[in-house]
Amino acid sequence: MKHPTRRSALALAAVAALALTGCGSSDPLGGGDTASGSPAGTGGTGGTARADTLVIGSQQYYSNEIIAELYAQALEAEGYTVQREYQIGQREVYLPEVESGAIDVMPEYSGNLLQYYDAEATATSPEDIHAALAQALPEGLRPLEPAEATDQDSYNVTRQFAEKHSLTSLADLRNVDEPLKVAANSEFETRPYGPEGLKKAYGVDVTVVPVEDSGGPLTVKALVDGDVQLADIYSADPSIESEDLVTLEDPENLILPQNVTPIVSDAVDEEAAAVIDEVNAKLTAEELIGLNRQSVEEQASSADIAEEWLAGQGLA
Repeated sequence: MKHPTRRSALALAAVAALALTGCGSSDPLGGGDTASGSPAGTGGTGGTARADTLVIGSQQYYSNEIIAELYAQALEAEGYTVQREYQIGQREVYLPEVESGAIDVMPEYSGNLLQYYDAEATATSPEDIHAALAQALPEGLRPLEPAEATDQDSYNVTRQFAEKHSLTSLADLRNVDEPLKVAANSEFETRPYGPEGLKKAYGVDVTVVPVEDSGGPLTVKALVDGDVQLADIYSADPSIESEDLVTLEDPENLILPQNVTPIVSDAVDEEAAAVIDEVNAKLTAEELIGLNRQSVEEQASSADIAEEWLAGQGLA
């Protein structure tokens, strides 16, 4: 079932069409204002504003909201009407909404999403993951072009802990002679790269200490304060550099590449998809870390961060 806002927009469009017909128009859908309330002549649809509303969602994760806002403002600059549904939880919460059509655009991360739909997936390269994801998604959904930027789960330790135990890789954790605890969202317990996956790939036992801020400041604090020995922190988080943390290498590819990949519904036409693709083409790993730094260190809003970045990239 589509989002209520879309139904309202369609209903208003029908009323407008009837009103124009009553005035004797030979083309009731041609020209003039549309149900979205946007002025005619905006956007890239031959001079006619779009009547529909695209609903853009985000995870309960500040960086994901920034990316969603990049898409939202870029689409609005091209005349699309956008409704924002941000901070709506993790995959178990928002994917049913995406699958139902209530959300039309969702910034996602390729490898994790592929494993969500296909736990037995064997793809490991960004290109193979993208191709496999296109096949694994439910009917009515498709992935757009992935960004170069990745923001993936990563196991991190403090510099002091790494030097004490000579750690550079997840495999080295086998030599640590003390119990290992990892700070992470509670869902980490059942993720393919969580405790069970780590045990299978590297023979290492860890216990999850739930910290529900998606690798944010509370997770970082638990690690820095010594409450845990490991922390699941997303790779584009600027705190990895600012806190001088060590991200452990993953030679067995336990954690798949997580390129930023928009997942869209059939409501996203080719013109809208092209707008989002243009944003993603500019989104490098360095750019994403820079965007995240503005949020973490400057406490800037996602709207302000997106507006400045899009202007700087010539996209708005």
